[in-house]
Amino acid sequence: MSELRRAARLVVNAPAIVESIGQSPMQLHPNLAAVFRRVEADATTLGHKFPAVVRDLSTNGAFISSDTVLPLLSRVAVRFEVKAIGAVDAVGWVLWQRAADCELPTATGPLQLPRGFGVLFESIPLDIRAAIANLVARP
Repeated sequence: MSELRRAARLVVNAPAIVESIGQSPMQLHPNLAAVFRRVEADATTLGHKFPAVVRDLSTNGAFISSDTVLPLLSRVAVRFEVKAIGAVDAVGWVLWQRAADCELPTATGPLQLPRGFGVLFESIPLDIRAAIANLVARP
């Protein structure tokens, strides 16, 4: 399989806590409200907190495996630890999901892909983002 991702990934196996946090309401002037549109976070799982595992990590996001698969456009807070970096607190958006485990055939044998979802980071501390960049750049 070819790598189609824009950012290099760090393979990790970091236990995490994920919480569906939604987004704050916006009060807009009526003139702006008449013409302003934005993506709204899915609110069906708001406040749901559960254990998960961060399986891969980049400066832009992460793949999180879990028995719970959040709806697309859920806004989440994720807390986990990476040995070489330390504690990571991030906020992001669920942009894709894998509803069940699946197996893909490859030239070297079957590739097992676990159930879970992909998160695009909205907010992650700059020093953590830099540390991830340094780790994925190592040969």
